[in-house]
Amino acid sequence: MALTFRAIHEDQPGPKWAGLFAEYWPSYRKWWSREGLAGRPTYLECRRALRTHMPELVPIYEELCERAGGGDLEARFLSFYCPPRYLSGCSQAVWQGDEPLLVRNYDYSAQAFDAVVLRTHWQGRGVIGTSDGLFGLVDGINDAGLAVSLTFGGRREVGDGFGVPLILRYVLQTCTTTQEAGEVLARVPCHMSYNVTVLDAQRQYLTAYLAPDRPPVMTNAAVATNHQERVEWSSHARFTATVERQRFLLQRLTLHPETQDKFIRSFLQPPLYSTAFSSGFGTLYTAAYRPRHASLQINWPGRVWTKSFEVFDEDMMHITLPDTAGVAFL
Repeated sequence: MALTFRAIHEDQPGPKWAGLFAEYWPSYRKWWSREGLAGRPTYLECRRALRTHMPELVPIYEELCERAGGGDLEARFLSFYCPPRYLSGCSQAVWQGDEPLLVRNYDYSAQAFDAVVLRTHWQGRGVIGTSDGLFGLVDGINDAGLAVSLTFGGRREVGDGFGVPLILRYVLQTCTTTQEAGEVLARVPCHMSYNVTVLDAQRQYLTAYLAPDRPPVMTNAAVATNHQERVEWSSHARFTATVERQRFLLQRLTLHPETQDKFIRSFLQPPLYSTAFSSGFGTLYTAAYRPRHASLQINWPGRVWTKSFEVFDEDMMHITLPDTAGVAFL
C-alpha cells in the first residue's frame, strides 16, 4: 500500500488551499453526508456555533468557505460542527527529559487521511500541522512553540460539539502556552471523546480528556492512548491494545531513562506501531514535536522528514505501508 505525503506552504488561503479542497471535496462530501444531509446542522447553526465558541476563527472560516466555492454544503462541512462519528487509534507521550518533546503515532485509515503537512500564517499566527479536512489538524505546532496532539478517547457517545481537529486548529491559532490551551479545551464542546495532549516551550504540559456528555477533565498525564481514566469500551480497547500501549509508554518514561532518538524509535516498534492497515488502524506516521525549535520530525521505519518554521521545503514523501492484516500488537 502506497501513500504520498505532501508539504504545502501557503501563508494565506489561496490557490494552493483551494486546489487541495477541490481535490478532496468529493470524498469528504460523501463521508460527511453518509447519514443524510438532514442529519447535519444547517449553515446558520454551524456559523452560530463557531461565533459562540470560537469567534476568533470566524474570519478565516468565512475566507475558506469562499475559497471552497461558497456553497452551503462546503460551509457546513468546514465548520466541523456535529460531523459524523469517526474513530482512530493513536498513542502519544511527553518525553521526560529536559528538552520539551511530544511524540505521537497516528493510527488511522490511509483512505481517509489527507496526508498533507500544511504550513500557514493565518491571522498572523504561524502554524505547521498534519491536516484533517484541510481546516482541522490531528497534530501541530505554532510559532510560539506550542505543540498539540490527539488520540481517540475510547467511548461511543456522540453529542453536540465540534470535531476535535478544528479544536486543535483553534488552540494553535489562539494560544501560546499550555495554560491558555487548557482554558480553551475546558470550554469548547467536542462531539466525541478524545484525549488532547499539549506541550509548550517551557515544558509545561497537560492531557485533556474531552467528552460530549460530561465535563472535560484536565490531567497532568504524560501518556495518552485510547481510553481516558478507565476503559469504557472493552472491545475497542482489546482490538487497539490501548492498555498495553499505555503501560509500555509509562514503563519507558519511568523505568527506562533514554535519549530522545531512542524514545522516538520506540514508537516505530510493537506494541506502539500497528500494521492493522486493512482495519483502518495502521500507524500512518510517527511525529516528534520539539517546541523550543518549533519543529516537526515525521518518522517511518527507515525514513525521516523534518519541517520547521526556519526550513520548510514544499516536497513529497512516498511511503510504502505493509499490507498486513490484523493487529501488530504483541
